[in-house]
Amino acid sequence: MAASDSHENAFPLLLRDGERGDSYRRIYRFFSNKRDLIEKVVEQWYVETLQEYSAQFVGIRGVRNQLRFIIHHHLNSIKKEPALSRIVFLELRPAENYRSSRIFTLNQAYTQRVVEVVRAAVASGEFRSEVSATLVRDMIFGGIEHRVWAFLRNEGDFHAVQTADAITDFICAALSAGRPETADAMDTALSRIETTAERFERMLAKR
Repeated sequence: MAASDSHENAFPLLLRDGERGDSYRRIYRFFSNKRDLIEKVVEQWYVETLQEYSAQFVGIRGVRNQLRFIIHHHLNSIKKEPALSRIVFLELRPAENYRSSRIFTLNQAYTQRVVEVVRAAVASGEFRSEVSATLVRDMIFGGIEHRVWAFLRNEGDFHAVQTADAITDFICAALSAGRPETADAMDTALSRIETTAERFERMLAKR
């Protein structure tokens, strides 16, 4: 399944070598077609991921730690299930009925945690008041998707821990509400942001 780029090609690989043949007929008793089967598999993956994700998130304290957990969890999920990730990105999400599907609803629930964390950070004064929580969500998940494309094309790899640290550092440095009081402090803050951005760019260049 890891090398498949469509639901037509992915379906046979959902079954182990010893489960093919008559298994097709047995499976189709429960699903109307191949796409229906793939959608149900992805839905179950989302449900299980959300359950694990929510249970672990409860014990995470601090905005940076929470964001880093979300980012690393997403990267790790893609790393563990590249075939399912590829199907979501290339097959299911572009479909005309995606926004009315259960997968869309599950994905909203999955990404909404970033919005909640950022809004709480704005409310507490940790992040700047003008920060758009939905834009931060889009930047995080869009950036991750861009970062993992080479991996999903079987053309490269990525380090989940290092990537999670780099993205988290960049987001937190950019959104921090702290205001330097001196020119030296301002220079230091800008230098930190530039260093983090350069590190992230180098990681992207290696993909």
